[in-house]
Amino acid sequence: MESVEKGKVVIIGGGIMGLASAYYLLKSGWKVTLLDKGDMTNNCSFGNAGMIVPSHFIPLAAPGMISKGIKWMFDSHSPFYVKPSLDFSLISWGLKFMKSATASHVEHSAPFLRDYHLLSRQLYRDLAKEPGFNFGLETKGILMLYKTEKAGEEEIHVGRDAQKLGLNVDVLNKEQVQALEPNANLDVIGAVHYRCDAHLYPNALIPQLMEYVTKNGGEIKTNSEVTGFNIKGGEIKSVQTKAGNFEGDLVVMTGGTWLPQLSKLAGLTIPVMPGKGYSFMESNSEHEIIHPSLLIEARVAVTPMNGKVRFGGTMEIAPVNDKVNMNRVEGIVNSIPEYYSDLKTELPEVKDIWYGFRPCSPDGLPYLGYSKKLKNLIVAGGHGMMGISLGPATGKVVAELADRKSTSIKISVYDPQRYN
Repeated sequence: MESVEKGKVVIIGGGIMGLASAYYLLKSGWKVTLLDKGDMTNNCSFGNAGMIVPSHFIPLAAPGMISKGIKWMFDSHSPFYVKPSLDFSLISWGLKFMKSATASHVEHSAPFLRDYHLLSRQLYRDLAKEPGFNFGLETKGILMLYKTEKAGEEEIHVGRDAQKLGLNVDVLNKEQVQALEPNANLDVIGAVHYRCDAHLYPNALIPQLMEYVTKNGGEIKTNSEVTGFNIKGGEIKSVQTKAGNFEGDLVVMTGGTWLPQLSKLAGLTIPVMPGKGYSFMESNSEHEIIHPSLLIEARVAVTPMNGKVRFGGTMEIAPVNDKVNMNRVEGIVNSIPEYYSDLKTELPEVKDIWYGFRPCSPDGLPYLGYSKKLKNLIVAGGHGMMGISLGPATGKVVAELADRKSTSIKISVYDPQRYN
């Protein structure tokens, strides 16, 4: 790739945010070194639902989530769970979450999130046309399937709000939904069809981004856990890792659920709690599902991809752990035939269950922008369940920030030091 190098960038974190940042920084002429604490094979970007969701313009911190969370805490099969703990970071995060869960927060955040997702959707379309990229991008939208009148009323209300924001949304009755899914018998009373949404196969996207980075002069350093920073004069001079030190003119800190620990090493406070989710794959041949969907009451994502279908769900807010909670997985399995009545999904074996940790900020908004304390540090993290959806837009904005250009979207609400 012919370009004039502008300087060296060290990117911390090999998930979608780190890789997308590397992609756009390389295109802009920067020399890139990407560090990951593991081997890049099990980050949160691999096992997620692969959904591109302008429909998700409401942050996780929204009215009603606290009462639902309290109710669901007492059900081991529930879709949302906050594990009681005396852990200070969880208590602090919870208090901030409660403060943010207001109607005014949702109303203020919605246009920012809408524009962030729409930029990403367009960038995915552009990326899919690039040589070496074929990650199953489809623009069929996503069906929000509901079984009860109450859930339907709430979902239709959100759909009307989405229409006011200029998003392409249809409200469908039972017959209209069934017509879109002729191969599967749906036991629902209706759906909201977010035609503005799309989906892809993340297991193809991530390796293709990795290949692009290495083929275009970037370096990917695995098993390089960050242990500290050499800071002088308000700048990071080098990133210290277990595999050695890496100098850079600019540092981009992603890091997923490890963002609080990374930021602390740099003298910053960026609160994130891991939101554990599970997924598994099944055949999509006998009763083929055509459109991705969200099972509204059950909070389960259903995505056809790569000839199979991925079922995923749950949001378990708790410190990082490697335990597979089979009750949570069973909750996902049991919900599927309640919506797709002819699908008889078996409880998968532990070895076939993927789990990952979504980096959740207390107000449900990502962190994106320059640090006020360290002038050559850009933070890009805390995207929660929206990581794949917001990946390319994040990478593009990071490159624009690096070049000191105006950004394609407004990012003032994503200030990485809003809790300092």
